Amino acid sequence: MIPQPIVNIAEICAKHGITQAVICPGSRSAPLTLAFARHPEINTFVVPDERSGGFIGLGLAQSSNKPVVLICTSGTAAANFYPSVIEAFYQQVPLLVLSADRPPEWVDQQDGQTIRQQNILQNHVLASFQFPISFDHPEAVWHGEKMVSEAIVTANGTTRGPVHINVPIREPFYPSADEGFGYSENIKVIKSPQIPYEPTSEWKEAVIHELKPYDKILLVVGQTRISSELKKLLNQIQKKLKWVIVGDITANIHELDHAVLHHDILLENEQNKKPLQPDLLITFGQSILSKNLKTFLRNGHSMAHWHVDTNSDVVDPFKVLTQKIALHPEVFFDIIASYLWEPNPKQNSYFNHWIERDLQSTAFLQDFFKTEKASEFHAVERILSGLPDHCHLHLANSMTVRYANYFGLKNKKQVAAWSNRGTSGIDGCVSTAVGHAINSDDLNIIITGDLAFFYDRNALWHHHLPHNLRIIVLNNHGGGIFRLINGPKQLDELETYFETPQKLTAANTARDFGMTYFMVKSTEALPDMLGKFFSPQAGPSILEIETDPKTNQQVFEAFKQKSAQKGV
Repeated sequence: MIPQPIVNIAEICAKHGITQAVICPGSRSAPLTLAFARHPEINTFVVPDERSGGFIGLGLAQSSNKPVVLICTSGTAAANFYPSVIEAFYQQVPLLVLSADRPPEWVDQQDGQTIRQQNILQNHVLASFQFPISFDHPEAVWHGEKMVSEAIVTANGTTRGPVHINVPIREPFYPSADEGFGYSENIKVIKSPQIPYEPTSEWKEAVIHELKPYDKILLVVGQTRISSELKKLLNQIQKKLKWVIVGDITANIHELDHAVLHHDILLENEQNKKPLQPDLLITFGQSILSKNLKTFLRNGHSMAHWHVDTNSDVVDPFKVLTQKIALHPEVFFDIIASYLWEPNPKQNSYFNHWIERDLQSTAFLQDFFKTEKASEFHAVERILSGLPDHCHLHLANSMTVRYANYFGLKNKKQVAAWSNRGTSGIDGCVSTAVGHAINSDDLNIIITGDLAFFYDRNALWHHHLPHNLRIIVLNNHGGGIFRLINGPKQLDELETYFETPQKLTAANTARDFGMTYFMVKSTEALPDMLGKFFSPQAGPSILEIETDPKTNQQVFEAFKQKSAQKGV
């Protein structure tokens, strides 16, 4: 008989508002699978591959902004969740991982699918729990119920992220024909409502008093989602106080009136950097993509740095952190917007200098990409120019997200950019986009390189392929980034050991999973093809763009050289 406390895990999750679970099939996990599959308030998604399933769960949690459950059987199944758990940990995305396990007495006894599973994810979760193996005593039931609530509260707390409950299960795993199956009514549930922190008027006035003397204030936004309220506040602050606001494509600040989006270009030139240095840096959001921006800020040793975030971590990526302000960005910038003093002339000049350089970078981009060339860099420019409004743009790691960051999303309305920049791995990029698309009515478009795409083909190996998914594969038939970064491109071993050429195309993958397939080999053909590809009638589709790696290298090196020489 299946222990009732294991069945009740699903009910506790539902009472905490969890509505989605990704189930990776297995036998030992059958009690967990049935508990969630039969629950009327939880939608389940069956994914055979744990690695893909974990990233699909990550995408579901990102898009819904709520915890998602991951379920797997015992043995290496839990280990295959690890890449997505690590990404969730560094992106602070709430996941509840439930791994079925063998009874503890059989660990290290040469029993099948039995490994040292307890705490297997401990280095990259907010907490690890071991569910009781026996429920003979009522306190064991109480302990298990408390544990599930504690795990969910932890995942969804001030610092959000993944948590893990390891659930040892004895046979039998499946209910008998005459066995009742249901959820208990009086289950212990512990909730922890978010209580907003309202700073005192004295604190607000002290912050404003401290801000006013600064001559050059730079606001850098890391990877984040921007609410409409926050956009409004930042526009007010920039219009009145002339703060410079800079962010990568993943910062999603492109709808602001005067956001600086081309810092990756203007910071190529050494002469630009000194007058752009701030005396106060304010940041919010997560990781910074641009290496040029990170290097620029890490060399600004004379500046102060305030980071605005509610989580408990103290992160100092630029080595100059002076204040950690434990507020939601909306709360902090609402305080600033409620004062709006007159900026001094130096702040005005500083703002104008950044804006002028950004406009010059925009002009440089337009000039450089006037001519058609069959390079993947040109292809990304054409794709971003042709994006429809009201869509989600997913950018795979390696060169794709770097290319896109040079352009940004200026004038694109209600387009949100996403990328797995927590650990910046190529694994799971497509799977994460699939999870997003499942939870969205808008078009979800992922641009990916060939290696990231083929590495994650199991993202499509399930019965939940969303109609609004569009995959663009930049196929240079190898790891093209190694031709574009210093180090490997100078080596004799470049092709064999770094670039690793491959001959695959996406045509067979599209056929295997019943997707519409498009192919282009020139950027001239892209605009017409994108219209068909983005249309609702196309359904889940793959657009493959084949390019030559040597041409890609020549174009990118010319771009870098010209942007550095012209001093844009």
